[in-house]
Amino acid sequence: MKWSELNDNWCPVARTLSVVGDRWTLLILRDCFLGKTKFEEFAESGGMTRHILADRLKRLVEVGILERRAYSTSPKRYDYVLTAKGEELRPALTIMKEWGKKHLPIRRAALEG
Repeated sequence: MKWSELNDNWCPVARTLSVVGDRWTLLILRDCFLGKTKFEEFAESGGMTRHILADRLKRLVEVGILERRAYSTSPKRYDYVLTAKGEELRPALTIMKEWGKKHLPIRRAALEG
């Protein structure tokens, strides 16, 4: 099943996943909540290809989670800023972060010494 096929699903979780249900989108949102707004900042942070990043940013703007604002005209450059609708996703990502810290801690090799 394709993500777009979930758009009209009866389940609100499925419909939400049709918008934010892939790892790259969630990492972009994480970066937004950390204060990043520029394409290059997302590119450096997320590890995704520029093509995927552009696609996900476009989708987030289309659904009203991000707003694209010009900050330079020559060359044309844009900030991607959370809308009120996007800001409402903060608690969901906070819960995911806390769950990950609790249940998936970073395992570090013991220091020899």
